[in-house]
Amino acid sequence: MAARSRPGPGWLDWIATRTWVLSLLLAAATLALYYPVHHHPFVNYDDSLYVTENLRVQSGLDWDTVKWAFTTYDQANWHPLTWLSHCLDYQLFELNPAGHHDVNLLLHVLNVLLLFWVLNRATGFAGRSFMVAALFALHPINVQTVAWVAERKNLLSMMFFLLALGAYQWYAREPRVGRYAVVALLFALGLMAKPQVITLPCVLLLWDYWPLRRMSLPALGHSSGEVPAKSFYSLLEEKFPLLAIAGVSAFITMQAQGRGGARNYFPRFIRLGNAIICCARYVGKAVWPSRLALFYPHPGTSLKMSHVLAALVFLLAVTAMVALQWRRRYLAVGWLWFLGTLVPMIGLIQVGVQAMADRYAYLPFIGLFIMICWGVADWSEERHISPAWLATVSVAVLVALTVTARVQLGHWADNVTLWSHTLQVTGPNFIAENSLGIALARAGRPDEGITHIRAAVAIKPDDAASNLNLAEYDRRHGNLIACIERCKKVPAMTQLAVEKAAAYAKMALAYHELGDTAHERECLEEVQKIQRGQ
Repeated sequence: MAARSRPGPGWLDWIATRTWVLSLLLAAATLALYYPVHHHPFVNYDDSLYVTENLRVQSGLDWDTVKWAFTTYDQANWHPLTWLSHCLDYQLFELNPAGHHDVNLLLHVLNVLLLFWVLNRATGFAGRSFMVAALFALHPINVQTVAWVAERKNLLSMMFFLLALGAYQWYAREPRVGRYAVVALLFALGLMAKPQVITLPCVLLLWDYWPLRRMSLPALGHSSGEVPAKSFYSLLEEKFPLLAIAGVSAFITMQAQGRGGARNYFPRFIRLGNAIICCARYVGKAVWPSRLALFYPHPGTSLKMSHVLAALVFLLAVTAMVALQWRRRYLAVGWLWFLGTLVPMIGLIQVGVQAMADRYAYLPFIGLFIMICWGVADWSEERHISPAWLATVSVAVLVALTVTARVQLGHWADNVTLWSHTLQVTGPNFIAENSLGIALARAGRPDEGITHIRAAVAIKPDDAASNLNLAEYDRRHGNLIACIERCKKVPAMTQLAVEKAAAYAKMALAYHELGDTAHERECLEEVQKIQRGQ
């Protein structure tokens, strides 16, 4: 989709051979698209847990906070660098959301530039690398990652992932222990921001196959280049230290998710079926990014086998096409990059109650963008299509994506708009109903808000969060017995300590207002037990 970087006459070739010009264009386009986030509020879903109501984050960057960041499983994750990043933001900006959003945007710009640099250095094709980076910068599915302060972990982990990928090429040119140690360190830092980058060793194997061509495969031939070729087994053995780091991260992550009560134990065939459908849906959203939402509810037992079979046929068809085009190595690398990097987030081990999430595409979509940009560029060369015409089409695609992304970004301007849009495009959605109810209440419209919270309870009667909100509404309106009865049911609904503690705290407050000091004391003791056990 972008002109190939080869010497020749014309302004397109002049631009393509000057990477600093392309870098400035990428940075300017990304900033122009996302600058409205400076005026956006915090999102009333996870931002409270990570920033606005997290007293530890607000305690400042001191030694106790650093120790906490490296030892806590808060939010069912172990991501100390993410916690420290939020702590630093709070120290700089306190609860002014503008600064937090600005840091997210700057990290996204940095990731865009890193992606362009890594691809251009590895392939020598500035035009194609620019187009991949531009798609990554402007695609509407990445709005969620940039516009949501709680997704700082996505941005940080991607930064270290791309730095590790760039360092790996440096190592491959002249393998040394010191250079390998840099790759391993960057990988470890990425995992300490978010473990989604756990697949990096596998991506490096793909990188060996193409574009570095370190993998010696006689059937495919080997182009002599800057790096010596090795057998597949030698390259796999080379990744063992990185795989060991990944194994440690996987163990810690499983521990964190287990203790945090974040896992949902859907039947295996439900998890597998949903994963197959979502892989196909992600491809669809890459090509036609419509009906994007903050939260997509999991279908659970309502999953339709006809949809699973249709998605499976589609995925197998694409895989067969890639296999038939085996000489175009970038197709296999791009497709396996997409599928492989999705594995930790696709729900084979279900964490949370979402079916899929736009933020999960931040890393995997790079593989699809590589397939598209290199494939279209090769196709246009084979048919002798002029670079000017191809550049015109490329710009048109980027403009269309930018307009769509700006519309999507507008949905994040306030919480009522965000959750109203989510309900509109996803249908019955207890998370969106509950969150919209909270947003309306905070906007001074509590009677409208409670209607949505009741709708959330009707959709999922055992949802702890919406039951707690309904109990709070009852307490504020003097229905203290109803509040207490609802709170009594909450501990059985959730594995999250914070929700259990909240239920007992609300009961204590209701008993206090009733003048029942004995039951109030019992509830406060339960809160202390839960907090000590965390």
